[in-house]
Amino acid sequence: MNRILEATCHQGNLMLEEKLPESMEGKKIKIILVEDDNLEKRKANFLKLAAQHSSKLPENYQFNRDEIYE
Repeated sequence: MNRILEATCHQGNLMLEEKLPESMEGKKIKIILVEDDNLEKRKANFLKLAAQHSSKLPENYQFNRDEIYE
């Protein structure tokens, strides 16, 4: 199972914002820590970059998967 959960560090302990399911009881898990101090700024930068490299498709556009293999 892969999930992204938010937690707050309090006196060296992670306090999850939601409970884990009972099926996780007694299991070891791996945790990847990502500080979200700049999360909003990074998100805005990503959306700006995506907008610069995006284009509008015509309403009647239909993807033809077979065409890419020709």
